[in-house]
Amino acid sequence: MTDGEVRRRPGGRSARVREAVLEAALNVLADKGVGEFAVSDVVASSGVHETTIYRRWGSRDELIIDTLLGYSEQRIPVPDTGGIRTDLYALLDSVAAYLGTPHGRALNQALSFGGGEPRWARVREAFWTTQLELTRPIVERGVDRGELPAGTDPRLLLETLIAPLQFRTLVTREPIDPQLCVRLVDLLLDGAIAGPRP
Repeated sequence: MTDGEVRRRPGGRSARVREAVLEAALNVLADKGVGEFAVSDVVASSGVHETTIYRRWGSRDELIIDTLLGYSEQRIPVPDTGGIRTDLYALLDSVAAYLGTPHGRALNQALSFGGGEPRWARVREAFWTTQLELTRPIVERGVDRGELPAGTDPRLLLETLIAPLQFRTLVTREPIDPQLCVRLVDLLLDGAIAGPRP
């Protein structure tokens, strides 16, 4: 090794600690939900000391939010296919696949039916606000390309698109047919492009 060269381990200890904690937290959330989530369970599962977890994440709520966002970002990438319709097809396919995994179903239920205390409301708000902001560029690109009317509300459009999948997952417990995503996007976009009725 020459002068100036530094031997580096990919990721290093910090990355390994983060990965171990988030994996353990994901399993605790899937098993116990938001309301019963305890950092002590994460400590027992990950082998990472409690003071390390609090030093890095600050609070239990921040660890929950980071865990939920990290897992969903891995499973639900923001597509950029060059067209609003194919972007939304790809997005919904990813959401449906996410909701079809054991962890995805458990985390979705945890967010929906977690404790009613203000701190859990803050977790839910932070999670969904961040998720919707991450997908906002899909709608903004559609407006820029002239595929959607100016003034289209990205949050309302995305909420309207994703809500039926949530309904099937949480309420009716019906399977999500692969064609459902296509039909939902077509229904939504055809209505959005038509614009408001006089």
